[in-house]
Amino acid sequence: MYMSFFNLNRNPFEISPDPHFFVSTDAHNEALAGLHYGIQSHKGFMVLTGEVGTGKTLVVRCLLDLLDRDKQTYAYIFCNNLSSYEFLSSVAADLGISGHSTNKSELLRQFQEFLLERGRQGLFTSLIVDEAQNLSPDILEEIRLLTNLETSQGKLLQIALIGQPELDVTLESHGMRQLKQRIALRFRLRALTEEQTGGYILDRLKRAGSKNPIFPLPAVLRVFVHSKGIPRLINTLCDNALISTFAMGLARVTSAIVDEVAEDLNLAQMASETVSAEPSHPAQRRMVSAPGWSQLLKTPNEDNYY
Repeated sequence: MYMSFFNLNRNPFEISPDPHFFVSTDAHNEALAGLHYGIQSHKGFMVLTGEVGTGKTLVVRCLLDLLDRDKQTYAYIFCNNLSSYEFLSSVAADLGISGHSTNKSELLRQFQEFLLERGRQGLFTSLIVDEAQNLSPDILEEIRLLTNLETSQGKLLQIALIGQPELDVTLESHGMRQLKQRIALRFRLRALTEEQTGGYILDRLKRAGSKNPIFPLPAVLRVFVHSKGIPRLINTLCDNALISTFAMGLARVTSAIVDEVAEDLNLAQMASETVSAEPSHPAQRRMVSAPGWSQLLKTPNEDNYY
């Protein structure tokens, strides 16, 4: 709708997790690099957690792209209250284990034979479980048993659990202590800081082809206040703000537009949280001087834009 108006070649704030718009913060880079390293190094068991909307699924999509590039065999399971058999059956189907049994014990044996045969060929297999906070204790126990399969070169099955903070709570429980001790790598995604929010908006605009300033600094600060630094909410706010700005025939997003959009989305904050239109404290000034942000940064009339 607004892409041609702002001279963009794609939607910069698409909600769907597109690896083209990977969030390049230290935490996201560490999580992606760490999970990829853990799988390549046969670490066995890894965990990534983060609050809703912090970019976990995007990290997973990028990880799967890397595994495809490496020609690695993996199963990707989106967990939603599966039974123990349904979980194992889904993994077997995703790995291409043909004719797998309807009997759980037999299915587990087939799965183990599949992994052992691949291990004898020097091949390793990965299991990526998204929404892992929904895993039942029974399934987590099955996963623990699967981590027992190994050779002298390492674990035969590399497992990455991706989930919301409830997964951390489960893994910290007394009954999960055996599984917890097997975690080789653990990562946590958090909301973006004020500075990172500015960089995030600029980076996505650049990747979408923007060559003109669109978001003045005060508007960026309002996005941060309303979104609390959650990438998914940043995308929603910025996308709606661009729609409103386009509809009004304006070249740049204003703070008032961001506030109005936030109110429409029930994200508006209390008046006491309002940020001054003129940035004054050091954190706000750092946003416009961070390395790598100068290419699109313009300062007409001493105002800063993204």
